[in-house]
Amino acid sequence: MKRLLPFFLLFAFSSLTAAAQETRQATFRKGTYLKVNPSTIINELDIYLEQELSEKLSLELGITGIYTDYPDYVFFKRIDLGREKPGITTEQFVEGRGLGFRVGMKWYLVRQAAAFNARGTYFQPVLFYKKIFYPKEDVVLNNTIYKDDGDKSVYGIQFLLGRQMTRGKWILDPYLGIGVRSKVYRYTNHSSSGVAVNTDRGEVVNVLPSLHLGIKVGLSL
Repeated sequence: MKRLLPFFLLFAFSSLTAAAQETRQATFRKGTYLKVNPSTIINELDIYLEQELSEKLSLELGITGIYTDYPDYVFFKRIDLGREKPGITTEQFVEGRGLGFRVGMKWYLVRQAAAFNARGTYFQPVLFYKKIFYPKEDVVLNNTIYKDDGDKSVYGIQFLLGRQMTRGKWILDPYLGIGVRSKVYRYTNHSSSGVAVNTDRGEVVNVLPSLHLGIKVGLSL
């Protein structure tokens, strides 16, 4: 009987472990979540789709519709970093339109043992890209109309720390973090020098650190 006791204990331990894993797998189920970011609504609309891959990881994809770049103009006016400024007017910044894309991987660091959906404290690296087109602006020189125009490309990476909370189907996702982004402005301006008209095609590149503080809200699909 004593010889059989170790085998009995091993069998009991294996059975309990398997039962616990089955219970946890039965509790957890992969979910899909649709969210928006009201903290950026002043100049763009951010929409996110999060898909759980496992209990610890989820993939988040985002698309951004940009309807004004005025905050960027305010930044240039109020903060002088001693760098060249793009040859783009206030009206062009205000009327700028664009589109952006982002992809991030969420790693849930602290998660409730009984949680069956995406909630808890997470770390998330994010890659993003934005493209903004500024409208053409008419300039009359020597009785001839010329058009100034420009665009901007933004490349960046963010490192976010947040805590996603759920209540029924509702999602609340506050976050903070740091990042770095590169802004590449390309523009075409026209000016006159006597009877001659000069065309200035320029490019300005700014690489800046960034701070992020916001919140996403949404629903479980």
